[in-house]
Amino acid sequence: MDNYVSDNTARRYKAHVSVLGTTQLHLRSPSIIAWWSAAYPGFGHLLLSKYLRGFVLFIWEVFINLNANVNWAILYSFQGKFEMAAGVLDTRWLLVYLPVYFFAIWDSHRTTVDMNKVYLLADREDHRFNLFSIGAMEINYLDKRNPIMAAIWSAFVPGLGQLYIHRLVTALFVISWTVVFLYLSHFLEALTLLIVGDISQSTAVLRGEFLLMLPSIYGFAIYDAYVNTVENNKLFEKEQRRFLKDNYRDSNFQILKGEKVNEC
Repeated sequence: MDNYVSDNTARRYKAHVSVLGTTQLHLRSPSIIAWWSAAYPGFGHLLLSKYLRGFVLFIWEVFINLNANVNWAILYSFQGKFEMAAGVLDTRWLLVYLPVYFFAIWDSHRTTVDMNKVYLLADREDHRFNLFSIGAMEINYLDKRNPIMAAIWSAFVPGLGQLYIHRLVTALFVISWTVVFLYLSHFLEALTLLIVGDISQSTAVLRGEFLLMLPSIYGFAIYDAYVNTVENNKLFEKEQRRFLKDNYRDSNFQILKGEKVNEC
């Protein structure tokens, strides 16, 4: 049940609020989106709310990365063992990995440029959109929330910040993969051993190929939660300003430009 049902006569809309989350168009930096795609293919598209494309690229990255031993090569490179890094790479998988990796960067940059243009047109047209949605399982509505809190919760567990701002699709995806990477990397087990002082065993149980997945997913979750909270707040303020102007401003009120006001 929505508070406004669009008749789809407008060419463009700035946002869509449903029980699954709030999706909106806003200005983004193509370079930053491309950077996130370079950090981990799929993240750039998820930032653009291009979920299906982002999910495909993310899962592709996980599958090909593990088969090509890319993360092992990175770990050996960090240690200065460049010959071992080159030797561990599986070129059969690596040659499949590279084209898709560069495609993710290029496509996210191109899409950002296009979506920025669409946003400018949608903002100029300024059509109404639904801002309250209630269903049997969920309630979602446009309101203001704290960007710092969204980032903090994502720093604890990736995906919690997305739950805080009601981005359920991204939250479910990020939380699920965080659990997978934490379990397969033995990170929590290693952390427990480190706390009790068994440093050698803590290092031994870690699985580096999965451990290197965690920094990217943590960074993405924090950034995504913070940015989308800020943009949701801006969208709320614009909608609130429009509502007050349409319903509470005197129809005879006029702003007189260029006229001097006599001081008392």
